[in-house]
Amino acid sequence: MCNLATNINIKEPRWDQGTFVGRAKHFFTVTDPRNVLLTNEQLENARQIIRNYKNGTVSPGLSEDELWRAKYIFDSAFHPDTGEKMILIGRMSAQVPMNMTITGCMMTFYKSTPAVLFWQWINQSFNAIVNYTNRSGDAPITVSQLGTAYVSATTGAVATALGLNALTKHVSPLIGRFVPFAAVAAANCINIPLMRQRELKHGIPIMDENGNRLGESTKAAQQAITQVVISRILMASPGMAIPPFIMNTLEKKALLKRFPWMSAPLQVGLVGFCLVFATPLCCALFPQKSSMSISCLEPELQEKIRSSHPGVERVYFNKGL
Repeated sequence: MCNLATNINIKEPRWDQGTFVGRAKHFFTVTDPRNVLLTNEQLENARQIIRNYKNGTVSPGLSEDELWRAKYIFDSAFHPDTGEKMILIGRMSAQVPMNMTITGCMMTFYKSTPAVLFWQWINQSFNAIVNYTNRSGDAPITVSQLGTAYVSATTGAVATALGLNALTKHVSPLIGRFVPFAAVAAANCINIPLMRQRELKHGIPIMDENGNRLGESTKAAQQAITQVVISRILMASPGMAIPPFIMNTLEKKALLKRFPWMSAPLQVGLVGFCLVFATPLCCALFPQKSSMSISCLEPELQEKIRSSHPGVERVYFNKGL
């Protein structure tokens, strides 16, 4: 058997990230819920294969498919900028199982104030972990910054949910079912910028096309966070917009009237089905290695790059997820 070539570019995804289809294939692999079940030994084995390959050493008998599998196992568990192993429930592969459970319960128990408070708090706590885990850049965040962001984001989200719930007391039950989605959409606009406020203040690393670091940009951080907010709201849309219509119809049927306990598992299942497709497809809306023209950066940063790297017209950065 011939040894595998050592010139495969595993720093980039397997599929062309310039097309939506290529990005979708990439994110279907990254968000595969089965990656959550991988053991530490399997994760370390994948990291070793990738580390060896980058250093020019190919494990004996390693095929190209096995190399790409190891890369995607590695990418699913280790942060692209810091290289740290990510918190399990913060990984993108945990999005479907975690979100289907939380969202399904939010949409089942949306009528009472204590239930709204509890599930919105659980949801925003989970979102805070995801936003921290998938932040862009390699700068550390202090416990105090993290605590302030978490409390502000959670308070804002819960207040939004309760306010909307109060407004919908006198409208049709179907409209009431959409309150959790409106609260989640509003909360994403609060939670993500707050959890990533350090990036907005100090900027995120920007690179040239060869990966050479050129500085930190707050303009790049603004673009990155805006794209993440849009994808997260759209990611939640199918799972929170389609099941209410189905559940509204089913709850009028004899089966759910006879077995009301089936409502929660049914809702969770419907949300899960939507999320399996919505999560990777909405992550694929924007390239993870995002870019912007040098003319869109801060004036002083433009000058610095033009004097030190005169040929650079476009900069690249990890937008986070």
